[in-house]
Amino acid sequence: MIEVRRAADRFTTRTDWLTSRHSFSFGPHYDPANVAFAELVVHNDDVVAPGAGYDTHPHADTEIVTWVLEGSLVHQDSNGVAGVLRPGQVQRMTAGRGVLHSERNDEPGAVTPTRFVQMWLRPDEPGLDPSYQQQDVGSTTGLVPLVSGIDGLDVAVRIHTAGAALHVARLAPGESVALPDAPRLHVFVARGAVDLEGAGRLDAGDVARFTGDGGPTLIGLVPAEVLIWQLSGQH
Repeated sequence: MIEVRRAADRFTTRTDWLTSRHSFSFGPHYDPANVAFAELVVHNDDVVAPGAGYDTHPHADTEIVTWVLEGSLVHQDSNGVAGVLRPGQVQRMTAGRGVLHSERNDEPGAVTPTRFVQMWLRPDEPGLDPSYQQQDVGSTTGLVPLVSGIDGLDVAVRIHTAGAALHVARLAPGESVALPDAPRLHVFVARGAVDLEGAGRLDAGDVARFTGDGGPTLIGLVPAEVLIWQLSGQH
């Protein structure tokens, strides 16, 4: 089964410093038929004005994965971790039994908006020790695994959700990749346009949700960047 959700149909939060487009119910936006997809419970596409961002706030029992598309994102947390996330780097924060953090577009000299995709998953067990990982994956093209909780799919950044993994596909026009054969796939076009087997054309901001076996083929129609969650559907 394939369900396509178009960019124009996503919930959107707008403030004087933030535009956040939600793939699932989030905050005041609620649709009981759209609260999660397997282990994936949040998938937000955020644009944050320079000098602004999310001030210190709490999380618990959540795996938080962040991928920056443009600009930079300054991270600080109550475990003493501080760093800057840029395009080509992936970050995972395990909130575990509780952590405070902030995420802001306030790196010295920042004058342009920061755009990033943040994704939350359910961990396999509650009360883990809070932890943090960040890894530079560069500008490799094709299909590249970013984070994984799947046995046998080893990447530098691990998540505490068995059966889930995030891949990025960077495609030139006409370039194709076969997506993982998994019980669930969540395919999000971050930029550009692609043709996805069984779903047709997907433009920037569009999502296809696959349920069932089979690894569909993804073809770039223009230069494109696509985030793909491989999910077990066990949660």
